[in-house]
Amino acid sequence: MSNKEKKKLTPVQQQYQSFSKAREPQRPVLFNCVKAFLVGGAICALGQGVSDFFIWNFDFTEKTVGNPTVAVMILLSVILTSLGVYDHIAQFAGAGTAIPVTGFANSMASAAIEHRSEGFVLGVGGNMFKLAGSVIVFGVFAAFLVALIKTTLTLLGGS
Repeated sequence: MSNKEKKKLTPVQQQYQSFSKAREPQRPVLFNCVKAFLVGGAICALGQGVSDFFIWNFDFTEKTVGNPTVAVMILLSVILTSLGVYDHIAQFAGAGTAIPVTGFANSMASAAIEHRSEGFVLGVGGNMFKLAGSVIVFGVFAAFLVALIKTTLTLLGGS
């Protein structure tokens, strides 16, 4: 709480704020960061393993291996979400599971699973994009800006 907000509190409220702050358990920030780093790294290493598998076994190139790798990672994330495993991993790792592809697939699948009892159109279709809608909008907008910058640089004589 900022000092400006503390000044608006009564003396009893200020005393309670200091009392509760003294008894609040300390968060293990460094340990949480290490867990997030390790789990996020493991997810990325798994993605790299899938990518290497496609390159070695199916004659993909580094340029063409991206789409099947992303599809497999999304599929794995949705399967783990539907089995309830991804939630346990996310509970343990926190932000480490927010890797864009798997975290986005988890948010979409969990919303669809949660609202499936309301029907496919109004339940699943209507509620699945509430959480993910902003991600889609900002992703499309960012892609538009990058394409605009690239096109402008190309027109100005860049390579």
